[in-house]
Amino acid sequence: MEEFRRAYARLCVAPQEPVLRRLRELGAAPGRGRLDLAAQSLSLETCGALGRLLPGAAPFAEVALGDCGLCEEGVKLLLHGLCSNTSVKSLDLKGNNLRNVGAEALGKLLRQNKSIRSLILEWNSLGVWEEGFSFFCQGLGANNFLQQLDLRNNQINHQGAGDLAMALKQNASLQELDLRWNNIGLLGGRALLNCLHSNKTLKRLELAGNNVPSDILKAVEQAMNHNQDRETILNETQNRTYVLGKEVLSLKDEKTKQFLDLMDTIDKQREEIARSGRISAARVSQLQEALDEQHSVMNSLKAKLQMTEAALALSEQKVHNLGELLNAVKQEQASMAECHFMELQQQKQEGAVREGKFLHELSAASEKNLLLRNQVDELEKKCKVQQDQLFQVKQDLTNRTAELKLRAMRAEEHLEMEKKRFKQSLEDMESLRVKEVGHMTQHIETSERSMQDRIQRLEAIRIALEEQLNQVKAAALAERGRAEEELMKVRNQARLEERQQLEHLEEKLRLMTESRNEAQYCCIKQKQMIAEAQAKANQLSLHADGLRRRLEELQQDLKSKEEEKVTEVNKVKVELQEHIGHLQAERTAQDGLREKIAALERQLKALSSSHREALLDKESEISVLLEKLRTKEADISRMREEEAQRASFLQNAIMAYVQGSSLGTHSSRK
Repeated sequence: MEEFRRAYARLCVAPQEPVLRRLRELGAAPGRGRLDLAAQSLSLETCGALGRLLPGAAPFAEVALGDCGLCEEGVKLLLHGLCSNTSVKSLDLKGNNLRNVGAEALGKLLRQNKSIRSLILEWNSLGVWEEGFSFFCQGLGANNFLQQLDLRNNQINHQGAGDLAMALKQNASLQELDLRWNNIGLLGGRALLNCLHSNKTLKRLELAGNNVPSDILKAVEQAMNHNQDRETILNETQNRTYVLGKEVLSLKDEKTKQFLDLMDTIDKQREEIARSGRISAARVSQLQEALDEQHSVMNSLKAKLQMTEAALALSEQKVHNLGELLNAVKQEQASMAECHFMELQQQKQEGAVREGKFLHELSAASEKNLLLRNQVDELEKKCKVQQDQLFQVKQDLTNRTAELKLRAMRAEEHLEMEKKRFKQSLEDMESLRVKEVGHMTQHIETSERSMQDRIQRLEAIRIALEEQLNQVKAAALAERGRAEEELMKVRNQARLEERQQLEHLEEKLRLMTESRNEAQYCCIKQKQMIAEAQAKANQLSLHADGLRRRLEELQQDLKSKEEEKVTEVNKVKVELQEHIGHLQAERTAQDGLREKIAALERQLKALSSSHREALLDKESEISVLLEKLRTKEADISRMREEEAQRASFLQNAIMAYVQGSSLGTHSSRK
């Protein structure tokens, strides 16, 4: 501001002291100050200096030059400087008696200036000269930045109001216009009312003190209310679209985050699959080793079974030999002692029965041996089938390892740690296996020792029986029965032990197959999880695209419905205004008729009654039209409520979808 004062003092030959004093007092910041020279009589030289200083960015945003008694030339110089100004937002020129030249200068200012938002021209004479005021109105029509205009007490008549109406049809920025205390009249009011059909930005129009009828004032007020409602609706729709746009952007961000999280989970699952594949390969190798060990154990058991079968054959041969010896003894006894013939006969019969039992038991034992051999063959077949399955699993694993070799290069460090862990687990498994093998070998050795002890005992019993048969022939039968019973017990015990060993081996084989099946099931389950994750990702992307399309469709529907609503409201208001205009014209005609009827009441009673009836009809039509207007307003309010409900429904649906997607991502992460 100090630089502005110095420039003013430099440009003026005789600067005015009050102006310099006021400039010293003003110490506001640039762009926010106020140049207040109200009630200061400014000379032509001061106006010229200010006009040369005002172009560009002045150090103030408001200029107050009210009641300064400016001359026409001074106003022209000041306004010429303001034409290219970019910082002044408000201009006050009230009480300066501006006329033709001032109106033309103001029209030029409105055409060229793009920063002034408020213009106060109260208590001037702009409407006296029609040409100057029409030029001012043309500048107002070309301006798209002015928002507030004060034209109170400017002697504007109905022609000036018509020019203003033409300017308002073209202007799209003016929001407040004050025309109080002018001479607009009925025609000017109608012209301004007609221009409001095309102007949708004007929110406040003051017409008091202009001899404008009350119905026109009401219509103007309704038009202003309509413009205000339209502005509020537009602001609400803009806010809603802004909020929806923010929500859509937030949804996009969330979807991208979910997609990235899903990709991370897929990568983790792939790593887990690779790790599980390696673990399954190690377990399959362990199972293969265990199966080889079991196969060797089965071979050893087969050899032992063959040895037991050979021992059984030898025992059967010995029993047969003993039977032959017994027959010979019986023949000798029959020849030697006739007195004991009956007893020997009975003993022979008993021996024959026992021999039949023994033969039957021997046949049953041979059949059981055959069944055991068949079971061994079936076990060998099962082992072969499992070996084939293991070979197929090996082939599948080799194929998978060939596919996973490319990925294994990236995870060498992780593999080293896993190898150490696997080596430790293998060492533990090897130690467990060694312990189990030692336990099995100890158990087999103990069983073999028990079998050998039992065989030795049987041999001793057989020798004792032979000696007893040689010594006492009468006690041979009892001893032979006891030996046979002992032999049956030994055979039963041997069979039970063999069955237990076979069941133990079958249980181990079943556990091995179950572990292999569990490993395969884990692999299949992980593949299914990957497929489900990919399917979920595809579904989420499709669902997001569907929501975007739905949002665009809803926005288009909202725009189309708003346009239809605006067109319908405009049509209804135009029709109502036309009806009101017709009714006003008819009222004016009726007023004239009433005056004539007052002069000629005695002679024209019939005509007065007819006119009264016509008036009643018109009033009923007015009431009907008012009722229609109320119904239309109710429809408009209902449509607004429906639009608000739809927007709330859309917002609730979007929030519900956001909450559902967040829960879905949380479950997928789990």
